[in-house]
Amino acid sequence: MRLGLIGLGKMGGNMRERLRRAGHTVIGYDRDPELSDVAGLGELVGELEGPRVVWVMVPAGGPTQAVIDELAGLLSPGDIVVDGGNSRWTEDEKHAEQLAARGIGFVDAGVSGGVWGLENGYALMVGGDAEHIAAVRPVFDALKPEGEFGYVHAGKVGAGHFAKMVHNGIEYAMMQAYAEGWELLEAVDSVENVREVFRSWREGTVIRSWLLDLAVGALDGDEHLEKLRGYAEDSGEGRWTVEAAIDKAVPLPAITASLFARFASRQDDSPQMKMIAALRNQFGGHAVEAREGLSGT
Repeated sequence: MRLGLIGLGKMGGNMRERLRRAGHTVIGYDRDPELSDVAGLGELVGELEGPRVVWVMVPAGGPTQAVIDELAGLLSPGDIVVDGGNSRWTEDEKHAEQLAARGIGFVDAGVSGGVWGLENGYALMVGGDAEHIAAVRPVFDALKPEGEFGYVHAGKVGAGHFAKMVHNGIEYAMMQAYAEGWELLEAVDSVENVREVFRSWREGTVIRSWLLDLAVGALDGDEHLEKLRGYAEDSGEGRWTVEAAIDKAVPLPAITASLFARFASRQDDSPQMKMIAALRNQFGGHAVEAREGLSGT
């Protein structure tokens, strides 16, 4: 199969390579000319024969919208656009409607696998009309892991990105649980080898997982994580998961707490903790600590 791929960053570049290894012809475009096969989107579309399939792997929001707008003017009826980035599911219907007005199909694809996807394959959650999914299926089959699992047609347009969003919300909560357990183990004097405790959990336990394997790998490189700052960004999908839960009145206490924990990680001197310390001092006379260089009055 011959297809276009827009966005050749860490994931996009590896996806191009995996598809080529599977025998597909991939025409890639990236703003970085050293990565790109063509000079622009017009040339990319010109290199493809109809009906064309163009896969978009650029950041969500404005960059994705800009690419969709340009492709809408370049593609022909019967062509298909696949958005494989981390777009918000609410944008998918808008993109599908915009392209459908020109006779162009649209598929949203949630993609998981990170930098390991080239060798291990990518988990794919896709949404869209069955006819459009069928046309792109050879690409999905090449990208997915070997075996029975790793691919699902989750439903209509938007379902793929919604499923990926929930996947990432669950990922937040799982990582938070491992992190909290690790911190507690490190805080106890009697546990002398926290790294090996984590390693022992990799077989025979109900909490074994790929994330646990990755945690052990991180501890092998820096046993007490002394080289890292306790700061964690969020991709946006954790926020969207919580917002969707509020809209649907679905309780997500673990996922919500894990998102808020990331917010807390960005505060070297937490305003919330200042208030808690002040209140404890007021009602119980508990000691408070002044910031360095300041004294109480």
